[in-house]
Amino acid sequence: MTKSGRKTDTTRRVRNTFWSSVKVLTLATGVVSLGAQAQAVLEEVVVTAQKRVESLSDVPISVNVVDATKIADSGITNLNDLTDFVPNLSMNQTGIGTNITIRGISSGINPAFEQSVGMFVDDVYYGRAQLARVPYLDLARVEVLRGPQPILFGKNAIAGAISMITEHASTEGLDGFVQAEYNFDQEGTDFSGAVNFPLGDRFGVRLAALKRDSDGYYENTNLGDRPEAELDEQVLRASFRWEPTDSLTANFKIENAQFDTKGRFLEIINPVEVGGSPSYATALAGLTGGAVILDAEQDFKRQSNGDINETEVDNATLKIDWLVGDITMTSITSRVEYEDYQQCDCDFVSASLIDTSGREKFEQFSQEFRFTSEGGETIDWIGGVFYQDYDVELNDITIVPGDSLLGALSSSLLGTGARRAYDQDSELWSAFAQVTWNINDSWRLTLGGRYSEEEKSGSRSITTVDILDPSPVRDILGQPITSSPVAPFVYAGGFGIDNEQANLSGLTDCGGADDAIGHNLACDKDEDSFTPAVNLQWDATEDAMVYVSYTEGFKAGGFDARANNTGSFEFDEELATSYELGSKMTLADGRAELNVALYRTEYEDLQTSQFDGTLGFNVTNAGEATVQGIELDGRWQATDSLLFSYAAGILDFEFDSFPNSQCYFGEESSYPDGSELAGLCDRSGDTREFTPELTANLGGQYFFDIGGSMELTVGLDLIYSDEYFVSPTLDPNLEQDSYTKLNGRIALADNEGRWQVAVLFENITDEEILTFGNQAPTSTTLSGAFNNAIGAPGVATAYYGFYTAPYNVALQARYNF
Repeated sequence: MTKSGRKTDTTRRVRNTFWSSVKVLTLATGVVSLGAQAQAVLEEVVVTAQKRVESLSDVPISVNVVDATKIADSGITNLNDLTDFVPNLSMNQTGIGTNITIRGISSGINPAFEQSVGMFVDDVYYGRAQLARVPYLDLARVEVLRGPQPILFGKNAIAGAISMITEHASTEGLDGFVQAEYNFDQEGTDFSGAVNFPLGDRFGVRLAALKRDSDGYYENTNLGDRPEAELDEQVLRASFRWEPTDSLTANFKIENAQFDTKGRFLEIINPVEVGGSPSYATALAGLTGGAVILDAEQDFKRQSNGDINETEVDNATLKIDWLVGDITMTSITSRVEYEDYQQCDCDFVSASLIDTSGREKFEQFSQEFRFTSEGGETIDWIGGVFYQDYDVELNDITIVPGDSLLGALSSSLLGTGARRAYDQDSELWSAFAQVTWNINDSWRLTLGGRYSEEEKSGSRSITTVDILDPSPVRDILGQPITSSPVAPFVYAGGFGIDNEQANLSGLTDCGGADDAIGHNLACDKDEDSFTPAVNLQWDATEDAMVYVSYTEGFKAGGFDARANNTGSFEFDEELATSYELGSKMTLADGRAELNVALYRTEYEDLQTSQFDGTLGFNVTNAGEATVQGIELDGRWQATDSLLFSYAAGILDFEFDSFPNSQCYFGEESSYPDGSELAGLCDRSGDTREFTPELTANLGGQYFFDIGGSMELTVGLDLIYSDEYFVSPTLDPNLEQDSYTKLNGRIALADNEGRWQVAVLFENITDEEILTFGNQAPTSTTLSGAFNNAIGAPGVATAYYGFYTAPYNVALQARYNF
């Protein structure tokens, strides 16, 4: 696939898709008008996207809201499930991390990154990728804000923000729910519940709990057809509400979440050879005497020696609201911490090649003071200050077991490992303000700005060690420095892993000094930023609001945690300039709504993380990029018994300048040998991974009255996505075709809402959906070693891919009290 061909096709498809969407939108508006005889009216959607309680139709931002009913009815258990219902949003689990993407912008897989999509739980910043995997429990709603959100959500929400609001304790009365679910295809059980009870007139308590187990939808044929990935998740939460006076309210929440997996949702796919090379399968079979036969078919079967991921997250948050005159003073104090352990057979085949173990520890404290005017005045305003400090520690080790086939490269590797120690800490403070001038009944002008200062320090070292324990190991720091004089040089020369004993790259650290002695980096970084925003609103009619906005975004730089060479450590901040034109419309006398946003965002120094083809990931700033498109969503209450919801997003992403991208396997470098960028590829003019040009969903629910006391609901959700790449190198062997997924639900409930029994159908069309992929680590290295041994030309590789679940059915029961 040529670069020029890729861009030409992309431009043509975006243009055609845009005009097709305009026609569909026009037709949909006409259909809504035809439904004018219906009497039902849509319920108002209330949000806090601007830190005030407002109707969604009044918020001048592209926002999607998924409420508690939709979360429960659709079996949404985490952020990944949510992406089906929010266009231009994706979450992709990888071999070592998690990507969250809005409008094609994400951070990539590196623990050093601040997330481009800011995630917030009850106004508390959850900036680490691992926190995106926390299971959902007792949520009131999830608000997805697309586009930079620098004022009220902070400098790192450069692509957008996801705001999750849990159900708080109440002093009003006793209520709660219990819910159970069983997944027949994955043998999964899910139990959750909550109870709220008052203690007097001024105090309330809410307790919530979740326990979930699942066998998964893969079979590991190397481990006796063991089902994978086995999930074991639990969440415990206690919320307390105290109202000592009519003007003072305190909410305190404490939560513990544990989520563990055995195995992974991935398999080896798409073997490729160039130059007449024997295949990777041939190399594995030849080096094992035929004992290892590579299965590269996409069949939900994998061969691995076992993987483990164990995570525990703790959070304590205190929010105090105090009304003084017409001003609400809010204090939010929070501490978030987690510890994660991963054990990975990261060659992803049954042969003994490499293993990895890693521990990540994160601690964050934050404090926000916010002051909010009453609202509805000529001048409305909100302002405050924010403080945050955090520390992240990562210790991991790449192991070559004593029986590894990589002994064919050098026997000195056997029983050794490359141990990495990384630390990054940050101290940040910022001040922000947003002022709205209500010029008259029809016009409003909002001006805002946020100033931030941050100090960061980072360190990274890699040391070659001898492995004392059976591979993989949990005691990562307890392994001694290797006694082998050869192994450090094989790691550096054969795998590109510069280490304390051998640094062969000749590259430099972040200070620019010669670092040929070893891999031991330590640097500091100070940054400050001011990000303004301007928004103008016009109430064109009683039922139509139009807005236009200008926003600047900023995402902090930092220090690379995953690179194996000393030349990839410090990376720079990322900048964004965004323009948006939108409208919120109520149609058919309140029976329908239509929200539209046309956007364009220009990014400078976009941060990317790319696999180096062997064992490492390199962070770089990718020059400039432009992302633009259109988003629409809405609902239509066609009759008292029939409700439709719909949403769509058109996305056009283009790197305006990205001269230093990694090439995909077999791709010819854009630069001649001897050039400073030799071996790299120019992606200028290309798209990016996770950027389908069109994503859309259409949902419908029909309600049948049964005997006057019960109600039967039949619901369908149609989810569509255009094709997209899943690898940052845009490897054509890792492209997901367009697909249409269908989910369904049939539910029986009493008319008073006390109980409900439902059958959930997921992926009825049984789509095979690839969510992430890359080259299988060491596949090219091992193939080359085999070819050298037998005198064969060329080189070969294979890929691994993560896939979503095939068709499955679940039974759900719920009781409300």
